[in-house]
Amino acid sequence: MAENKKFSLAELNELSPKDFVKTIGPVFEHSPWIAEIVGEQRPFAGIEKLHVALCETVKNSAEAKQLALICAHPDLVGKLALAGQLTRESTGEQASAGLTQLTPEEILLFQKQNAAYKNKFGFPFVICARLNKKDVILNGFELRLKNLPAQEVKTALEEIFKIAELRLKDLIVN
Repeated sequence: MAENKKFSLAELNELSPKDFVKTIGPVFEHSPWIAEIVGEQRPFAGIEKLHVALCETVKNSAEAKQLALICAHPDLVGKLALAGQLTRESTGEQASAGLTQLTPEEILLFQKQNAAYKNKFGFPFVICARLNKKDVILNGFELRLKNLPAQEVKTALEEIFKIAELRLKDLIVN
C-alpha cells in the first residue's frame, strides 16, 4: 500500500484481509488486532459504520486488551517524540497541536505531567492532539489527574476513538 493513499469505501471493502489490516490497522496505535476482527464484518455501508464497528470491538474487548491499546500510545512530548521515533500518524498529530515547537521549559513540564499521570494510572495520558493545543492539553493533565482510574480508562478510550475517527477520515475518500 502506498503511504498517504486514500481509499474509497468500496476499495476498502474489497481488500484482502491482510491488506485491510495493513490499511486500517494504523487507525489504532500499534493495535492491528482491532482491524483483524472488524475486517471479518465487511462490507461496510459507510465510514461511520466502520468507525462504530472498530470502536465497538474495543468496547467489547477484555479490560486487558483495552489497557494494552491505551499503553500503545506514546507519551506526548515523550522520549520517542523527542527522538523522532513516533509513527507517522502520531508525529503529525503532535505537530498539529504545537507540541513540536516547545521551549525546553515546556518540554520539562510535559515530561513532569506525563510522569505524574503514568504514576497514578499506569498508562500514558491520551488526548486527541489534533483537536487540542498545548495549553488545553496541559490543562487536561491537571483536570484528569483528579479522576478515578475507571473514569480515566473510559476517557482515554473516548480520546482514542476521536483519534481513530480522524485517521479514518484521512484514509477514506467520500
